Amino acid sequence: METPSVPSILSDGVVRPIELKELKKATKHFLRADLFFEQGAWSPVLKAWIDEHTLTASKPGFGIPVTVKKWNAQGLQAYEEWSKELNYLSQLRHPNVVKLVGYCSEEDNMILVYEFLPRGSLDNYLFRRGHPTLPWAIRIKVAIGAARGLSFLHDKEKAAMHQIFTTATILLDGEYNAKLCNFSLARDGPTGDMTIESTPVMGAYSYAAPEYIATGQLTAKCDVYSFGVVLLELLFGELIIDRTRASKEHNVAEWAETYLRDKRKLLQVMDPKLEEQYPRNEAYNVVTIARQCLSTKPERRPRMAEVLVALEKLQGPIRCFLNKDYNIILYKFS
Repeated sequence: METPSVPSILSDGVVRPIELKELKKATKHFLRADLFFEQGAWSPVLKAWIDEHTLTASKPGFGIPVTVKKWNAQGLQAYEEWSKELNYLSQLRHPNVVKLVGYCSEEDNMILVYEFLPRGSLDNYLFRRGHPTLPWAIRIKVAIGAARGLSFLHDKEKAAMHQIFTTATILLDGEYNAKLCNFSLARDGPTGDMTIESTPVMGAYSYAAPEYIATGQLTAKCDVYSFGVVLLELLFGELIIDRTRASKEHNVAEWAETYLRDKRKLLQVMDPKLEEQYPRNEAYNVVTIARQCLSTKPERRPRMAEVLVALEKLQGPIRCFLNKDYNIILYKFS
């Protein structure tokens, strides 16, 4: 009788416990510097390799690459963030949400294991040296992917709000598909424009909606506001808070309304690394969408589903070409 095959952990979507001894082996006791991938607010994030069927440690280059995040902080807040991330990502299944592979809570450890996304976070490509410039078509692709992820959260049967949506919480796979990460502060929420109880403002203030800062009341429209900030950063290639500090306006929404209504002014603030290789009307349309998302009145902001439709209209038929090192993607419009 033929032995049934063991399903791959990436194909069945089940989040499984992984033994601590295997994670220690895969990450060299969480100390190997050459496995370091990215630093989180609470914990180190390491790249490791595990067998996709047995969940045991593998040598680099064998099995599948994963990202291992270990919470070093102790106490109630760290536990709540770890458990919230585990609970949300155990339930969320969407191409634009990072996939949780497994977890470990042995010996009071708080560890999560995710799919490995080789290009890291979007903020690296926009704000840090040493990363290739993202062409215009890829920026639109990233924006659409992120919009799909947020729209999924807002419109599922039990709506959720990300709460700390920024360029740092958008991860990119090998083909620059965007995936939302960091759900440690996510919140379940009511539908429509209803609010939940007041909560302390989390995340960067430059991404936070003005009504959230003023009252602590969170709605899905707060995520829409944050998305508007991210759209502008995709256009300008720099932190929007730095851009507003350079002017007399420190409020992002007021700055956008004051300086981005004129198409000629827009050309002056577009990311110079794009070298003017973008459709000008398309750039202005993206700014228009961003300004709508940044309305100071939340009821005037569109729903993420509406934002997604508007962005998808901008993306024409494209073909993708990778160079031999898989480092550069070129898009040819047909």
